[in-house]
Amino acid sequence: MKDMLVQVEPLIPALRRYARALVRDRAAADDLVQDCLERAVSRWHQRRDGSVRAWLFTILHNLAVSQFRQAATRGRHMPIDDAGERELVSAAAQEHRLAYQDVLNKLARLPEEQRAVLLLVAVEDFSYAEAAKMLDVPVGTVMSRLSRARERLQQEMEAAAPGNVVTLRSMK
Repeated sequence: MKDMLVQVEPLIPALRRYARALVRDRAAADDLVQDCLERAVSRWHQRRDGSVRAWLFTILHNLAVSQFRQAATRGRHMPIDDAGERELVSAAAQEHRLAYQDVLNKLARLPEEQRAVLLLVAVEDFSYAEAAKMLDVPVGTVMSRLSRARERLQQEMEAAAPGNVVTLRSMK
């Protein structure tokens, strides 16, 4: 048990970061990480030799995909009384916060397969082989999805730039 804690505890911040990027809700991300850790503890004896980090990210990813599928069939339910101002209104006051939110929004518009690969390889720094194993797809598929994700994200960012630029005219 102590060996498991030593291996798992340092990975929790990265798991939380990945979960937040996937579900885009702090509470849901924390719940997802909790579910992941519970599953890892209960199935620690089933773990194969290899990277504990990759194993945990695989569990987290699979749980997230299951939640996405359930949400797609059921829809998201939130009682109006439980909805805070943050869920109903989203106004950013600072430019960098707007840019950050813009990137997150564009990332969220990527297909789930592309978003997952982009987050695993570009943000979490997994190799193509590790990401392929976690997602249970060939390495070529990871490379293809990553390429398409980067290209699509770049196109979205370039398309948004003209609308974000204010042209100043001199008045005589």
